[in-house]
Parts: sequence; structure tokens; C-alpha cells
Amino acid sequence: MKKILSFSLLAILVTSVLGCSSLRFPGVYRLVVLQGNYLEQDMVDQLEVGMNRRQVRYVMGTPLISDTFNPDRWDYYFNIRRGEQELSEYHFTVFFEGDKLAHWEGEYEPKAKTAKEQQEDAIERTRKKEEAKFK
Repeated sequence: MKKILSFSLLAILVTSVLGCSSLRFPGVYRLVVLQGNYLEQDMVDQLEVGMNRRQVRYVMGTPLISDTFNPDRWDYYFNIRRGEQELSEYHFTVFFEGDKLAHWEGEYEPKAKTAKEQQEDAIERTRKKEEAKFK
């Protein structure tokens, strides 16, 4: 009887220690979890000072954090985790003055297009419109 009691207490103790420990079992798959607003450089490149809130929401999507105490600031946050390990994290903030976009800051920066790139973009948009007319 005493052996059974001591064995069961030992089994309970070992189970509780292993259940709450930080030991990792080899070969256990950990999911990659994506959370937040996924942003691309193309989205940031479309931002222009003076855009209204609806235009910014259309381009960037709904912000993850819209502060009630500071309605002129929208925060876009994105992170990638595998288990408890954080692989990457991005933060992008948009600031408004009234209803117009004033400035933004974060890991993404818009690239300045050269005159030649702007001209090629305009030609490509025109070509797509012409193709759409004849379909």
C-alpha cells in the first residue's frame, strides 16, 4: 500500500513538473503565427500628404490600433511568431491633421519615383484602360 501511494505521488509530481516545464520535445512542430496588418512597400508608396482618412483606409486597410484618446494617429502593427519565438515585427504609424494625412513613420519608407518610372507607369495604366475598352 505504501509503495502504491509513494509511486502515485511520484507520478503526479513528475507529471506536474514536466507539464509546466520549459523542456521542449524534439520533433514537435510549432506553427508560424501571423498577427496584425500585413503591409507591403507598394501600399506605402501610394500614400500622399493630404489624403483623407477614407483614402488612407482604402490603401492601407483598417488600422490595428485606433486610439480613442488620439484620433489623429493610426497604428499598423504586424508580427510573425513561431511558438514563443518572435521572428519579425513591424510597426507603421500614420498621423492626421484634421481629416488630412500629415505624415507617417515606421519601418516602411516610400521610394521616390524617377520621372522615367512615372512616365512608364502612366503609359502602362493607359495601355490597360485601352485593353479594357476593347474587351
